[in-house]
Amino acid sequence: MSRNTFPFTDTTLRALQQQREQLEREDRRRAVSRQCLTRMAILPSSRSFRPPGSRSQQYCRDAAIHNALYTGDGERLRAIFKEDRSAEVLVETVTEELQWNQEMGLWALSPKKSHTSPLRITASRGYLDCVRHLLSRGADPNSSVGGRVALHDSCEAHHTECSRLLLSRGAEPNLKSEDGQAPLHLCITPESLGCAQLLLDHGALVNLPCQYTRATPLHVASARGLEEHVALYLSLGADPCARNREGETPLNSACAASDCPQHFGRYYRVADMLLRAGGNAITPGKKGHGPLHNASSNCHLRLAQLLLDHGASVNVRNSAGYTPLDCALQMCAEYPECQPQQLVRLLLNHGAVSPTAKMWRFCAASPQTFEILLNSYDRIPSGDAWIEAVPPEIWNDHQTFYESVLNCSNQPRPLQHLARCALRNLYGSQCHGKLKQLGLPPALTTYLLLQPEGIVH
Repeated sequence: MSRNTFPFTDTTLRALQQQREQLEREDRRRAVSRQCLTRMAILPSSRSFRPPGSRSQQYCRDAAIHNALYTGDGERLRAIFKEDRSAEVLVETVTEELQWNQEMGLWALSPKKSHTSPLRITASRGYLDCVRHLLSRGADPNSSVGGRVALHDSCEAHHTECSRLLLSRGAEPNLKSEDGQAPLHLCITPESLGCAQLLLDHGALVNLPCQYTRATPLHVASARGLEEHVALYLSLGADPCARNREGETPLNSACAASDCPQHFGRYYRVADMLLRAGGNAITPGKKGHGPLHNASSNCHLRLAQLLLDHGASVNVRNSAGYTPLDCALQMCAEYPECQPQQLVRLLLNHGAVSPTAKMWRFCAASPQTFEILLNSYDRIPSGDAWIEAVPPEIWNDHQTFYESVLNCSNQPRPLQHLARCALRNLYGSQCHGKLKQLGLPPALTTYLLLQPEGIVH
């Protein structure tokens, strides 16, 4: 790239430097006009303090003080915050970011200020002795700086002892942050269980919704797969049918978040607790996606079975027109290790309506899944809808199976298969149970329940 086409030309760099010098001059001018500010930005104890945002509020930009706070240097902090009410200061940091200046027609460095408090800094890092000293020097545990109070930070970072100290000094357990979350919403790790218990012991509302998302703490814990949190909240009356702003219940949240096979177990246990507590396996969530849609999309076989056992509807469609079976077929390639063929078989044996041929391309590269799906039809159309979706290596490995499918295309199916279709249509959603009660030989029962054989007749 030539010099003239580089984004930052000499002219641009000079303009940036001029802009920076102008901002520094403006900062110095404001600093002189605020004669009450000192280098440490701490007022004498005799002067009254006002809430954050007041013109007389003091700002601390001293790097040495910042360093003492962030490192938990208790000795240094005791030397700095010696007077009563001396801890009521705002810690201000200024960073420079490139922002587009419409008037100048170029990118310019602009200062961005952020505020916090000494109490928030130390509580978020678990510096218990520092928190205790700041509280003794007048730090208000309910002072909201930067959109949060110290209790939000200590709970999010699962510092139980700091949370205990703040609550004992009058911290409000239901105070919401700038984004509408109470401290209980921020108990998002297994290690935060102690903080959650403390909050509830001090009056935190277990069904308090977030101001904007309307999610309750149970939604949050369910989405994170926090078994002990969920058990705790349910034992104290958390509503398993509460709905957030998008209409999702905690069960929807748990099923949607269960997208990693290594965490399937804990999400299954969370869903089981929610269902036992009265959660509804049918309630649709975002875009009409119900719990079974989510379980099928994540190829979570045990969870899908659990939902079906609790009355989940196998043929309900979401806002895009997809059934849980459609969702399962679309994810076959994403979760080959999760036995997608068994999930498809489960849904079909609970009465799932066979999808149109356009869905075949999603599972054609999974031979067992494809076989189970094809055996739910009384005839097989031509291969135009699926044959191009099979990679050459998969075709070579399972050539006998794929050739059997092509040989059966647009041909009458055997009488045995038609009898299977007739029985399955007769029992519909009860296939999984009724066919086992017929007293047939085990091999015939598994045939009726679509056990794959590696070939299509």
